[in-house]
Amino acid sequence: MTRAILLPVGRNWFALPPVALREVVAGPEVTEVPAAPATVRGLCNVRGQIIPLLDTGALLGLDSPPDCPFAVVVQTAHGPAALTVTAMPEPAELTWLVGPTRARGTVGAYAAGERIAVMLDPLALTAQLHRPGGG
Repeated sequence: MTRAILLPVGRNWFALPPVALREVVAGPEVTEVPAAPATVRGLCNVRGQIIPLLDTGALLGLDSPPDCPFAVVVQTAHGPAALTVTAMPEPAELTWLVGPTRARGTVGAYAAGERIAVMLDPLALTAQLHRPGGG
């Protein structure tokens, strides 16, 4: 069994290793950034630090739900960033199903009870934002 934090993104479930999660932010207030790529929802203030709020769905090539009632703060190669989630993240025990996965920024698929969750690698998921032509 693998401990993880389940992240709902629309109808999909993703997971983070607990060590990758810095904190959960309820109702992040977003300041839009003109001409930002679709993967960047804007900037938000987390405990006095201004960090990018990244659209998890867009990073994964999925539809992006319009609402972002929660965000999870993770560490990237360029500092902290928040990822959008559509409901409160929850702890879970996961059972490995298959890996590696093909989607960029993911490392494998796991069962969480009746749900299937894809494990995210925040560093790989956000690396595309810092490469020319990546965002």
